[in-house]
Amino acid sequence: MTSLKEFFKPFQRFSLHNINASALLFTAAILAMFLANSPWAYFYEDFLYRHVFFQIGDFNIFSHHGESMTVLAFVNDALMSLFFLLVGMEIKQEILIGELSSVRKAVFPIVAAFGGMIVPVLVFLIFCSTTPDIRGAAIPMATDIAFALSVLALLGNRVPLSLKIFLTALAVVDDIGGIIIIALFYSGHVAVIPLFLSIIVLAILYFAGKIRINSNAFYYIGGFIVWLLFLESGIHPTIAGVLVAFTIPARPIVQLEGFVDKLNQSLKALPLSEGERSPKATVLSNAQIHILRKIEATSDKAISPLQNMTDSLHPYVNYLILPLFAFVNAGVTFGSIKLDMLMGIPMGVFAGLFIGKTVGIFSFSYLFVKSGIGHYPLGMNTKNLFALSMLGGIGFTVSLFIANLSYSGVPEIGANLLNQAKLGVFAGSFISGVLGYFRLKQVLPPAEVKQ
Repeated sequence: MTSLKEFFKPFQRFSLHNINASALLFTAAILAMFLANSPWAYFYEDFLYRHVFFQIGDFNIFSHHGESMTVLAFVNDALMSLFFLLVGMEIKQEILIGELSSVRKAVFPIVAAFGGMIVPVLVFLIFCSTTPDIRGAAIPMATDIAFALSVLALLGNRVPLSLKIFLTALAVVDDIGGIIIIALFYSGHVAVIPLFLSIIVLAILYFAGKIRINSNAFYYIGGFIVWLLFLESGIHPTIAGVLVAFTIPARPIVQLEGFVDKLNQSLKALPLSEGERSPKATVLSNAQIHILRKIEATSDKAISPLQNMTDSLHPYVNYLILPLFAFVNAGVTFGSIKLDMLMGIPMGVFAGLFIGKTVGIFSFSYLFVKSGIGHYPLGMNTKNLFALSMLGGIGFTVSLFIANLSYSGVPEIGANLLNQAKLGVFAGSFISGVLGYFRLKQVLPPAEVKQ
């Protein structure tokens, strides 16, 4: 039987060959829109609402309150939990050693992110202030870091490192805000017993990290149990991924300094004699095999579970989960949208992303600097800050996710409202990305010509 590791190898190869994950995500979204408006729309809809079964005896793992998950629910509630696990681990790294590791480093992107969350909501409310439209007020809060950084990458070495760091830190704070919003406003009636049990499992994972249990499998299994309990508790299950991420140890068992010394000693015993090698074969002694295996085992222990799991999850999330998420969520049906609807949710989301994000990030950052409390990082100025603020309006992934949470449960008209929100997400993200790119291209210094 083929192992899971063998099955997922293609996604790791995609990652190694630097295939653009954002382009794959965008392609999946375009394909979904094409299918949703094509003669094959019925097959697309049928695929989304097929039931997913994974039986252990009489128990279907992917079920909720006795009903099997559909493909759409499986992607949004199960697979996206891995995306939020990855987001949580990246947030933890930023807090420990990154741009959020000290008040001095963190304050500027935090201020900018607050502007980028508050103003978009206010702009959305200008267009959508009545029930049930108002449920989507959090949709334009998000920044899709993968897309935003992909736009910066198009400009190559013309982009100062400080701009990339600022945008990354800003998006991380945005993610924290989005996670809090999902936890507070998009969870159902809370069942106390499953929630209590999940807290116990999280505590076990946390203390396991403290006593240096560094097995990746241990945290994946524990995380899966927490996810199951969250699913039954009524709290949105993707929050489980974030909470589990913060229990994963960031310190390796073997410190790198001592590891290098041990590695050098082991390598001295490895050279083969002339009789042990030929053009046709290499024959290792039992001692040499033991040394190589010991090096391999020690090398694994020199990488913390946090970094190891982050690195392992990246290709699966970027090249499988997110494109699949885009494919099942991006199917906007244009035929159901009338002109008189455009000034409601579509305009609210579009304006929230394009205008709200730009004005919010730029104004809060600019006023913070002008107040004398903060200062621009090296390479940043007012002009490129404004262009960068536009790129903050690329919401896409998390915006689509929150849109689904906002409207999918609204009786009778939820599908139509969600369809309108998706249109706003696409329009706002696309315009923010294009105009942000051209504005940044205009204000950045020309690329250095290599002699």
